Amino acid sequence: MNLISKLPGPLLVFLGACCLSFGGLIVKSFEGATLWQILFWRQFFFIIAVSIFLISTYKKKIFKAIYNSGIPGLFGGIVLGFGFSSYVFAMYNTTVANTNFIIQTQVIFLALFGYIFLKEKVTTVTLVSIILAISGILLILGSTLSPGQMSGNIVAFIMPISFAVLILVVRKYPTVDMIPLQLVAGVIAMLIGYIISTKITVSTHDLILGFLAGFFQIGFGFILITIGARTTPSAIVGIIMLTEAVFGPLWAWIFANENPPVLVILGGCIIIFAVFLQFFSRLEKVKKI
Repeated sequence: MNLISKLPGPLLVFLGACCLSFGGLIVKSFEGATLWQILFWRQFFFIIAVSIFLISTYKKKIFKAIYNSGIPGLFGGIVLGFGFSSYVFAMYNTTVANTNFIIQTQVIFLALFGYIFLKEKVTTVTLVSIILAISGILLILGSTLSPGQMSGNIVAFIMPISFAVLILVVRKYPTVDMIPLQLVAGVIAMLIGYIISTKITVSTHDLILGFLAGFFQIGFGFILITIGARTTPSAIVGIIMLTEAVFGPLWAWIFANENPPVLVILGGCIIIFAVFLQFFSRLEKVKKI
């Protein structure tokens, strides 16, 4: 915990986004599990990952750490739990491209919530970066977007909003460890997956993928993002998180031989440029200090 906390916040958010970017590749690799079964096992192993982190960090004081997250932690956990579940519902009721695009609107919600609730100013550089990043996302997903089913499109917005709430809580209480709230989120999403699934039994192959998705992809991913967000303004967290949309197609190209179209490559380059713009802007501020 202490070693991770010493790393720069934006770097931790970036590493967390890299972890999350493996999601599409993992989901495509499942053989027979339904999305609700995937939700159950992913959250099951997610809970184990978060529990191991908390036990190794706090040992006998783990329950005190959970108690210290208080009502904000409980609220954030409940919202994030429904966010995890909404992702699966959206996958069932609209297109994958629509879901991925809507999730990336988190950059807007993060900047908006940070400005309204935390009085975080959105600098000109950050605003330009947001516009560039959204343009990149449109290039990546624009050709595959479709009307889809309205229910899926609407529910998909719960995920970016819930993520923005998570970051808002972390930013509002930077001295309080909010990793425990992810236990709440994991339990809620796992129960939803269990209730909706007719059965939770899956093949060994899919169980291993569930472990990779829950323990490493979202387990490590959300732990790193939660810690990094303590010292990183909300709008910048949103911009860095967009690298998830860049690395997703990259992993598919490397591991699944899916050749990305030219527009995807161009959109990815624009997003990377927007992220570097933010990094160099913050670096200049640090030098002046």
